[in-house]
Amino acid sequence: MKKIRVGIIGAGRIGKIHTDNLLKLPQVEVVAVSDLFAGEELTAWAAERGIDQVVQDSQVLIANPDIDAVFICSSTDTHVPLIKQAAKAGKHIFCEKPVSMDITQTEEALEVVRQAGVQLQIGFNRRFDHNFKRVREHVQNGTIGDPHIVKITSRDPNPPHPDYIKVSGGIFMDMMIHDFDMARFVTGSEVEEVYAQGNVLINPVFAEHGDVDTAIVTLRFANGALGVIDNSRQAVYGYDQRVEVFGSKGSVAVTNDHPNTAEISTAEGIMRDKPLHFFLERYNAAYILETQMFIDSLVKGHALPVEGFDGLQAERIALAAKFSRELQRPVKISEISQLLSQQSVAQ
Repeated sequence: MKKIRVGIIGAGRIGKIHTDNLLKLPQVEVVAVSDLFAGEELTAWAAERGIDQVVQDSQVLIANPDIDAVFICSSTDTHVPLIKQAAKAGKHIFCEKPVSMDITQTEEALEVVRQAGVQLQIGFNRRFDHNFKRVREHVQNGTIGDPHIVKITSRDPNPPHPDYIKVSGGIFMDMMIHDFDMARFVTGSEVEEVYAQGNVLINPVFAEHGDVDTAIVTLRFANGALGVIDNSRQAVYGYDQRVEVFGSKGSVAVTNDHPNTAEISTAEGIMRDKPLHFFLERYNAAYILETQMFIDSLVKGHALPVEGFDGLQAERIALAAKFSRELQRPVKISEISQLLSQQSVAQ
């Protein structure tokens, strides 16, 4: 069996999740881990998993001839330079979303990947969720006819830490970008126009960083369908993740995953457990599957399930949403270059 030798760049929460998932795959060997703050604790963590090489400098890992592929799990501002360096070194790449906060930089990174002839998968893990995959299958199979309306709800149980908010890139690029990708995924159609509204209803700290904590975005797709996405940074009842596609022959909808399906009915009311608490519980199986499919693509030579272009398209929609909220009008994806030029001149 061909072994894919992997290096992990960034050993925070998501980096460790990917590492543990990779170690479950017989066709993978995790060779090294790099993290800017690597020390005794990370070295001990890696040693428990049979990973001998732990370094602070990611360049050491990228230059390692024993590594075939890298997982970029570091902060978003490092993604583009790391993608370029890894591609030029001939490494295949898995990169967490978003590729960057700047679509021009993202385009440059994707061009370097193309010229190098390596594979790049973006970490849109929700595509691999068992529920959302079924929605896509029914749309593709024509079960519900032509899609007319797409509704996506995504609400976190708790707001992020204030230190994270100031570097997150805002709700559209940080949080709703998953939903923008999901909208493209389940419909199989590109988004042409975006109209976004947002407000600060949970914590004034979001306003301090020019962000909002509550947002609704409407979408117009190339196939004529309409979409609406709602996001909240705080749902007191837990992690709220729902999707519905309504079409000419019917609809397909998925609701939240729960720890169990038990429902208690008494004179006082009908009760059941809250949804799974957060993304680690809700999308655990999806994280495993996205890792498996990336490795399978490298071993068997078939197409990646999520490519760099998908990351770029989601960023374009997020940027259109940001412009839309600022300009208080609908924004076409085709307008983005012009709006960026106007913004540059104004600055």
